Amino acid sequence: MIHRGNYILLLLCVFSISLFSQPNETKLLQWKDLKYSMFIHYGIYSVLGGVWDGKPVTRGLSEQIQAHAGIYSDTYAGVAKQFNPLAWNADSVALLAKRGSMNSIVITSKHHDGFCMFHSAYTDFNVVDATPFKRDIVKELSDACRRHGLKFGLYFSLIDWHFPQASPISSHNSDYISPEHHEYNKKQVTELLTNYGSISELWFDMGSQSAQQSRELSDIVHKLQPDCLVSSRIGNDMGDFTVMGDNLEPDYSIGVPWQSPASFFDETWGYRSWQQRGNEDDKVKEKLASLIRVVSRGGNYLLNIGPKGDGSIVEFEKDVLLRMGNWLEKNSAAIYGTKPDPFHQTFAWGNVTTSGNKMFLIVRSNPKDNSILLPGLKGDITKVYTLIDKAKGTFSSTASNVIIRLPTGFSATEEFKVIVVEFKKDFAVDPTNVVKENNREILLNTDNAFKFYSNSCIDYNTRFRSTVKESWTITPQVTSSYTPKLYYSAEEKGKEISIEINHQEQVVRLEDGDPMPLKNELASIQWENIYRLGPIETGFEGADGNIVDIKTDKPWPANTGHRWELQKDWQSGKLYSFTADAMTSYYLLQEIYSQTDQSVLAEITSGDGVIVFLNGKELLIHLNAAKEKTQHDILLLQLRKGKNQLVVKLFNNFHKEITFSLGQCAEQIMYSKKLNPVKLKASELYPVSWKLKNPITPHQHMLVPNLSLFFNPDSKANSKK
Repeated sequence: MIHRGNYILLLLCVFSISLFSQPNETKLLQWKDLKYSMFIHYGIYSVLGGVWDGKPVTRGLSEQIQAHAGIYSDTYAGVAKQFNPLAWNADSVALLAKRGSMNSIVITSKHHDGFCMFHSAYTDFNVVDATPFKRDIVKELSDACRRHGLKFGLYFSLIDWHFPQASPISSHNSDYISPEHHEYNKKQVTELLTNYGSISELWFDMGSQSAQQSRELSDIVHKLQPDCLVSSRIGNDMGDFTVMGDNLEPDYSIGVPWQSPASFFDETWGYRSWQQRGNEDDKVKEKLASLIRVVSRGGNYLLNIGPKGDGSIVEFEKDVLLRMGNWLEKNSAAIYGTKPDPFHQTFAWGNVTTSGNKMFLIVRSNPKDNSILLPGLKGDITKVYTLIDKAKGTFSSTASNVIIRLPTGFSATEEFKVIVVEFKKDFAVDPTNVVKENNREILLNTDNAFKFYSNSCIDYNTRFRSTVKESWTITPQVTSSYTPKLYYSAEEKGKEISIEINHQEQVVRLEDGDPMPLKNELASIQWENIYRLGPIETGFEGADGNIVDIKTDKPWPANTGHRWELQKDWQSGKLYSFTADAMTSYYLLQEIYSQTDQSVLAEITSGDGVIVFLNGKELLIHLNAAKEKTQHDILLLQLRKGKNQLVVKLFNNFHKEITFSLGQCAEQIMYSKKLNPVKLKASELYPVSWKLKNPITPHQHMLVPNLSLFFNPDSKANSKK
């Protein structure tokens, strides 16, 4: 089933893709190989340095001081007359990035205050026309990057507090973009992509655009500069790469190109004159550790500096970058041109990268007994040594692990060190989620999958971690021909799935399957009390409190004043509406009693977003991408004997009320479809995965909560382990 809202979005996106091509795979790989880049937040706010009326503005980020200090627009515009950064030297900035071992620079061409650091024909609120400096900062830096062999990218705020037809300043910055404002943004993006040479990435930020607005801006970028990549903060899943939240480093696998933006200090991105900068040694280790973690997980690290109002770089930030660059120059083989950590787990001692027949162990703290355990590593190791001074280590192997013993006297206390593990040829790491045959059957579903994620978003505040691929490794007990069979519900109908079994693809459209009534006893299922709680101010993703064995007579979340209220006369399947503000959620707790372990299909109608948990386990997350009033889902609930707790989080952002209903489906029917038979050998390992075939965007959530895949051996199979 394609829901109406998703279908509208599908039409919009397919139309956009037909107009202009997206960056090719080569350009995406080149961007991923940058690994480490400089971010620069610079504007007239830098002159203020986080101070207004002679007092530090302690609320919020200093680059947003206009909002946090409550400065009138005309008064703030007058700050431009003080902007005369005679210490600004674009070549010096580019050379700092080079000496810091960075590969590109991204600068704020325009932040939320609307002041342009480039010479725009569409407003005189720009660095050339409104300041005594009268020089184009963006052009100077673009030219300097070209001279010194650096990629050059641009940050562009989608909100603009200076443009008359734009939304006014809000508390969340995910503001509606009016038609007039959108046209203004399009004109300025066109200027930036026309007048400043080759742009490697356009880093959009904030605002809440419609799908059509995001599409139009993305199309302009790809038409004017086909090789320029677009950040995910353009909204509506139109980005070429996904951007993590500020200063966030994922501890999960991401299935698309991604970037982690980082500030020197959590409190600000723009220059703050009174910032407590702390110990330089600690900051070097902090930011270098972040860089290493991001690269080892397959991402790009974008580290920000905030120049002073006079254009000079803060000495503390400069010194930290140079010291990081010194480490990177000596240890570049472990960072640049590498692939991510193949172990898919964290190590207390540090991180792992690989390149060719080499594995790099980046040691950030001394391991216990001077030894490192590498689980499931297979390969013919030829030598172990430190990257810089070639001091030799030793190794030993068992059937399931490798132990690396570090050289005598090794210490990573003063400076992170790299150990090289060199192999004769290739190496491999055992998969982390092997699914074994059980009672002559192998069952694969989202519950036992290894997941690859992206970030699906409408805007900065309305987003979630989307699943773009799920994978398993299976090991059969018998050598046989197996006939895989897919099971799905009306929720998945209409989707086209690419399934790979042992690297062989089968494309399946989930329709016209064989109907299979569920073998449940509906009369033995009691939909008991239902409780409501809220509204709570919250973001979309995740639960706000513990969702295991909730006590309805106690505050929830703990230590708050929120309490569950019994909903009397609640009727299953009836639509209810709750008043709601932006960025608020209600919770519903449905108690279900089942006389036996069994499954039941339920129907859920919700508003802007819904997350469903059963007995503490997340079953469904669905963001209403088309911003329609309601969305509809069908969910398979696997009830356990006795008491069950179904928790539903209802999120609101774009409407004034939430509409909701919950009840069991009228038809308790699943569907099945046979795949092509495959021959599998006993005890061998076979990779299996599925993903959407030709998704609308690379970040699209699969939304297949009820999909499962069964492998059964032929009845004639007689070759056992």
